[in-house]
Amino acid sequence: MQISGSAFTAGISTFQSGQQRVERAAGNIASATVDAPSRVEGRSDAVDTAKNMVELKQGQYQAEIGAKVVKTADEVLGTLIDIRA
Repeated sequence: MQISGSAFTAGISTFQSGQQRVERAAGNIASATVDAPSRVEGRSDAVDTAKNMVELKQGQYQAEIGAKVVKTADEVLGTLIDIRA
């Protein structure tokens, strides 16, 4: 049972981290200016927006992976219970 509990914990933690990553990136994108790209220290708003879009997608994948881990742990636990019953 401890292995399954660890898998649930890891899956939920991964999902939550992905969700936070998505929220942070989405907030950054929403607060970005829509004016012509300005140059500040050699970086443009377009570059920052692109990086945030990548972060958004990575967060999505991270959350999906966490959900799959939780689902798999649930299925394994169900199988173990069926075997022992």
